[in-house]
Amino acid sequence: MDTDADMGLSQYNHSPSARPKATLAANGRATPSPAFADYPRLVIRNVHLPFDSDDPTLADPLYNVYCTGGRVDSVELATANGNSHGSRHSTPPHHPEYQAKDRQHAHAELDAQGRGILLPALCHAHIHLDKCFLLDQCDELVTGHFAEALRVTAKAKSAFPHNLEDLFERGRKLITQSVECGVTMMRAHVEVDEAVHFACVDTGLKLQKLYRDICHVQIAVFAQEPLFASPVDERPGLNYALLQSAVHRMGVEAVGSAPYVEPTIAHAKRNIDYIFELAYEAGLHVDFHLDYNLEPAAEPLVWYVLDRLRERIAAGRWRPGAHLCIGHATRLTLFSPAEWARLRVALVEERLPVTLVALPPSDLYMMGRHMESAPRSTLNVPRLAEEHGLRVAMAVNNVENAFTPQGPVDPLNLCPLGVAVFQAGTKKDCRALLEAVTLNARLAIGGVQKGAPYPSITPSRGMLADFVLLHENDTLHSAALNPSFSRTTIRHGQVVARRVAQTWILPQRTPSPSPLRMSPA
Repeated sequence: MDTDADMGLSQYNHSPSARPKATLAANGRATPSPAFADYPRLVIRNVHLPFDSDDPTLADPLYNVYCTGGRVDSVELATANGNSHGSRHSTPPHHPEYQAKDRQHAHAELDAQGRGILLPALCHAHIHLDKCFLLDQCDELVTGHFAEALRVTAKAKSAFPHNLEDLFERGRKLITQSVECGVTMMRAHVEVDEAVHFACVDTGLKLQKLYRDICHVQIAVFAQEPLFASPVDERPGLNYALLQSAVHRMGVEAVGSAPYVEPTIAHAKRNIDYIFELAYEAGLHVDFHLDYNLEPAAEPLVWYVLDRLRERIAAGRWRPGAHLCIGHATRLTLFSPAEWARLRVALVEERLPVTLVALPPSDLYMMGRHMESAPRSTLNVPRLAEEHGLRVAMAVNNVENAFTPQGPVDPLNLCPLGVAVFQAGTKKDCRALLEAVTLNARLAIGGVQKGAPYPSITPSRGMLADFVLLHENDTLHSAALNPSFSRTTIRHGQVVARRVAQTWILPQRTPSPSPLRMSPA
């Protein structure tokens, strides 16, 4: 099972030269890995680093981070030969300087000049590649309800096979904007059903190949529509047959479904069983859109999923290195302390390979519409970390479509949203929110090698050199409260994108009279 990326890197192997010559792709076929020399050497100078401790004696100094072979080689305090230790309160030039030291960019330097914090790269743990930027192609929203979103999206989806250029361009826009934000890895859901057949997955695989040097686009074939056509069906229909074919496409790394769309709870459970079996046969990760409701009387299917996962592991029908992702899970917000304790046993003590992914933009927009007072209907990331030790990821899910008409593609935008929604503005809370869109998000989609130490938010030797430099933030706290627009994205020790804010204001040489001041009569 491939872990971090198409590069075949063992995320915490402290000897970069020990990389394998080939990696086993998700479909079991071996693919060559780039040679060690293909990775450039990068020095990131005079930058602030995040630390597990809030000790200012660690956070105030500036550091140099040396990256070789796609990994962190060493981290040192900035030296005095032109690079003073400095402080976050200095006022250096506005943007960091980037210089390639030779024509092949085999050696480059990025000088932050004393301003900016270096964070682990962002990760989309759950985003829909085919349904992004679709709102202007949908019928006008009248109620905003989930059933309406399903209906208008299904209508727009029917045109996908006939407009492949639009499908490609919308996906290209999402990936490009994501990389500019600091994303270097994403799970991109693409739908497979009798309306679109393989149009979405084929387009997704083309985009995966096009952007492979700057972002790992992990294609997840996804059944949004029911596998069973009616409540009386004993066997799945055409949607399942198409999914069976799609999972074996070269480049597909995950398979998922939305069991809640099935006609009965029994069919929803059978949906889960079929997806598990497909994943095992094809060697894929599993992703369920699950328990997407706020009904106290509804059976939480998370327990069924965990029971089936235990059975498959015991029977040897779960691939080593495979990871299970559960998105939405809004029904869990109604859990009692005893139920959360039971879930903690499964995820923390049993160490089942499962991660919950909160999707605040969609969850908050959709859930609780029938209630007089809508609750905070998304998983409370800081609270679950503090009270239950659960590493929950957060993700954007949808961008400008009927399920989520609002919000940008930027995962960091979820942090200030979370501060307000969860009333969580302490330094510890902000750390949990940032980890949710970086480390936890990567874990959710299988980007952390099984059995490896959990990654740290602070760079250290041997770690994958995937970072985002926030030009105008010097601390974790400020990065979560008000993330810098200006950023530099680094993947495998190579600068792959920069986003810079350009501003202008009318210069005032002398004070102008106030337009509100009354003239004397």
